[in-house]
Amino acid sequence: MDEIDIPQYFLCPISLQIMKDPVTAVTGITYDRESIEQWLKTATDTTCPVTKQPLPSDSDLTPNHTLRRLIQAWCTENASNGIDRIPTPKSPLSKSRVIKLMREFEHPSFYANALKKMEVLGKENERNRKCMEEAGVAKAVILLLIRCYKERRITGLEEALKLVYLIWTPSSEVKALVNENHDLIDCLTWILGCEMENPVVVKTHAMLVLRKVIEVANTRLVEKLKLEFFREILRVLKLKISQQATKSALLIMIEVCLWGRNKSKIVEANAIFELIEFELEKPEKNITELNINLLAHLCSCADGRAQFLRHAGSIAMVAKRILRVSPATDDQAVHILSLISKYSATKQVLLEMLRVGAVTKLCMVIQADCAAYLKEKARGVLRLHSNLWNNSPCIAVYLLTRYQRVYTLHELCRSSLKPLK
Repeated sequence: MDEIDIPQYFLCPISLQIMKDPVTAVTGITYDRESIEQWLKTATDTTCPVTKQPLPSDSDLTPNHTLRRLIQAWCTENASNGIDRIPTPKSPLSKSRVIKLMREFEHPSFYANALKKMEVLGKENERNRKCMEEAGVAKAVILLLIRCYKERRITGLEEALKLVYLIWTPSSEVKALVNENHDLIDCLTWILGCEMENPVVVKTHAMLVLRKVIEVANTRLVEKLKLEFFREILRVLKLKISQQATKSALLIMIEVCLWGRNKSKIVEANAIFELIEFELEKPEKNITELNINLLAHLCSCADGRAQFLRHAGSIAMVAKRILRVSPATDDQAVHILSLISKYSATKQVLLEMLRVGAVTKLCMVIQADCAAYLKEKARGVLRLHSNLWNNSPCIAVYLLTRYQRVYTLHELCRSSLKPLK
């Protein structure tokens, strides 16, 4: 192919490859559509690459049908030389076609098929997704979902959720629609509780959309989240529908727990018990990091700490995660132990911390390659109850095996000791 003389005007000025879909810009220069659209999308100064004239990102690109036919004919003539034939490109999606498909949303017999067609078009390229965005498809599909919720219809839910997730952009119109009322969040909560044929796909996409909704929701809306909302989120977590759904569930609860009474509602929904049970099954490290983060938030309130301590394996689980997952997990796990030791430190709890190795882990943090603030936080916990823990044989054995002589817990808290190599 290197020996074939390719006409210069067949080559895109940007990619220097044979054009598959030649389009002419307002400056009169012809480019391959994919190349010029990528240029307009990423260039900081949108000028014509050849003429350097201003070229707005929303400027029209006119298909050059004559040049395309010449290129196709030349490719066919040179097929024996290894030149691949260039297929005729599909016509760009028009706004009128999108609007026509949206009209079918009004008819119960047609809307599921219309949603499928839109999903196929949206997956083809970003140009189609942008066209659908400009036509208001996101708003139309959200209103369709709300209508299905109010009429308790599950037909088309899968297609609608997939399409919303595919074309979602946090536009001012979408934000306003989300924040004007609670219907969309109620709709997604209802979907999570529905019995249906394909629950994994539907509920995974419901969680993905819900996460995007929460990201644009205002404070007033987030503070009004219902107890049922959190129960359904935790149900998704408990059923382990999918990795994506699990991650979305944890991220949503972390994001909303700081607003209003949400922290209390999450605790009331029995979240801490479910989170500990979930963590005991040893999920992936990135999920553990989110899980311990959420537990740390919930343990900052008295009800959360009480529920945490009612689980027989809570302290042992948190202690075991320290120095095993990530620095972020170490930070949050030590924070949980700090909260427990400061505000819920009964003798039974303190002896439990000693028995399951939490105190030993705090000693290890002081000597590990951790951030200085984390070491100081661990020291703070140890100082609080060193009178009770100091003479424990568990601590004595740990210090004996790590250092040249047996140090007391008081000495460990005061100094930075170098372990034996």
